[in-house]
Amino acid sequence: MTDYDTWSELGLIAITQVGGSDIQFGTLTETIDLDMGEKDFDTIVTVAGGRLIKFTPETETTITLELYPLEAGTDTGTTGKGVYDLLQSTDASQPVTITSTTSRTKIRLAVLWTDDPNMTDATAAPAGSHKAVRFVGADGYITSAKANFTGVLKWTITAKFPPFDKDGNANVKWESTDGTASLTALASYTSTTKW
Repeated sequence: MTDYDTWSELGLIAITQVGGSDIQFGTLTETIDLDMGEKDFDTIVTVAGGRLIKFTPETETTITLELYPLEAGTDTGTTGKGVYDLLQSTDASQPVTITSTTSRTKIRLAVLWTDDPNMTDATAAPAGSHKAVRFVGADGYITSAKANFTGVLKWTITAKFPPFDKDGNANVKWESTDGTASLTALASYTSTTKW
C-alpha cells in the first residue's frame, strides 16, 4: 500500500443516467470542481442589540468537469466518448446525432481517488487494504454542456444535485477509508436506488 500525502494526478469519474450503465469519464477529464453548496444562516437583530440565528436551507451541490471528448456523445459501452447526450437526447448508433429536447434525465456522478492501481471504475470497491475517498451525487441533472475551441476542443459540463430528495433522504455523500476497511461498490442506479 502506498502512503500518499495528497490525492493527486489520478482519479476516476463515472456518470450514470437513471436505469443506465456507469459510464467512465476519467480518460477525458482534466479538472473536477466539487462545490458542496452552503449551509448558511441569516441573523435577526433584536431591539436589545442581540442576534438570533435563522438557518437557511442547504443549497445545491454543483460539480463542474472540463473534458476533451472526440465525439458528441457516448453511443455504446461504458467508456465515455462525448458529453452532449448527458444534457439532451441520446443516440446509440453511429453516426451519433444529438438533438435538443425538453426532457431531462436524472444522473448519478461518482468521483473516486484511491491508491489501488487496479481500479478502473469509480463505482467499484477498491481492494480492502487500499486507501480511497469517494464523492457521490445522485438524483441530479446535467445543467449545462459548453463547448469551447481555442486550438483544442474542450467541453465544460455542470451537474447540480439537490442535497435531499422530496422525502428528505440525502442525495450527496462522501466516503473514505484509511485501508483498514473497504468501501462498498455502488449498486446500479435506478429510480429507487441511489447507491
